[in-house]
Amino acid sequence: MPQLVHAYQGEDNAAEKGLGQEQHREERRHEEQYGRTLIENKCCNEERKRDDKQMKCKITDPKYHFITLFDDETGVYVRSGIIENGRDTGADPFMASFPHLIDVGVMGHCIHGKTGLCRKAGIGCYQNGAVTEKPNMTIDDFRWIAEQCRGRTNQLALGGRGDPDQHEHFEELLQICRENGLVPNFTTSGYGLTPELAAVCRKYCGAVAVSWYRSTYTHNAIRMLLDAGVKTNIHYVLGQNSIDEAIERLERDDFPKGVNAVIFLLHKPAGQGTRENVLAPEDPRVKRFFAQVDRDHSFRVGMDSCNVPGAIRFCRNILPQSLDTCEGGRFSCYIGADMVMSTCSFDRKGRYGVALRPCIIEDAWNSEAFEHFRNRMRSACPDCKKRELCLGGCPLMPEIVFCSSEHRKMDL
Repeated sequence: MPQLVHAYQGEDNAAEKGLGQEQHREERRHEEQYGRTLIENKCCNEERKRDDKQMKCKITDPKYHFITLFDDETGVYVRSGIIENGRDTGADPFMASFPHLIDVGVMGHCIHGKTGLCRKAGIGCYQNGAVTEKPNMTIDDFRWIAEQCRGRTNQLALGGRGDPDQHEHFEELLQICRENGLVPNFTTSGYGLTPELAAVCRKYCGAVAVSWYRSTYTHNAIRMLLDAGVKTNIHYVLGQNSIDEAIERLERDDFPKGVNAVIFLLHKPAGQGTRENVLAPEDPRVKRFFAQVDRDHSFRVGMDSCNVPGAIRFCRNILPQSLDTCEGGRFSCYIGADMVMSTCSFDRKGRYGVALRPCIIEDAWNSEAFEHFRNRMRSACPDCKKRELCLGGCPLMPEIVFCSSEHRKMDL
């Protein structure tokens, strides 16, 4: 039975890191509070024992009463249900008290975008990388973020308006992640990637994704990363202009050999992304696409959370436990190079943005702006039997949600 791959998955190839005494004491407090056998989750006993033994990073959330386990070698992430009286109730927690994954927009401008190659490949940059020129995130700002995340966050996904491997302090950014117990991942066009940069990725990164630009530099980047021993994914933007190719390639398993996964990111009408390229839920090609997602391939298949309503509607073989709908403001967030934190990187109008410094990450996470965003999901589709799986889909752009149910409802 196929399992979906999250858009960010890590593999730590660095040396084992020892735990400090305070961290050992904290783990003991967690074990005393909840016990060792609470991860009943949705796995059989044998799988639970094996996963529990292999997991290296454990986060207990005393506010919302659940536990997550994260394997920084494989990227496997397991979240328990809400725990009551030492037992897993099976009810999914709505949110965490601190983000487990943060998308950090370290890039303020894009070398690749200014060449016009994004648009030539049919990709409408939601960050307006072709026309925007702003400073990259500073090392001091990035370190300030990472230090707050130590012991509370699993992964930092480096991104922003451009290729993170072209940041003037790229290796130092990755090193800061590891110094704070965080797994760094990022997506690149591959345009400026070199064997030397690929070696840096091998040293520090969990995984690297290459955007599917259908070009020589796309294939060269994939090969460089694979040759360097980096877990390599492909990020494929799915829209009106690319879904036919996606279906055909999935039918033939026609992606470069050796990649870990092909992850489909739904086109959004933001920045240079147009509404004309948005896929309609009743487009027959959408059903054909998910039929291909629903079968086994020679590589793993994943998608971003924006695609989850489509998987719920059209897939029959996907494990429900592997589906995680919009995590924005619940388990993840975005921090731009301008040090504004939002629930999601697609909040281009800044409707839910909170300026950091002197405000810290935890303050922004608990802000009224973030709570307003969450409330849209809390109140969505109250009469739908499947609402717990998708929470109404994207709160920012309802037009991209693959649902035409009569029960669909989201307050503005």
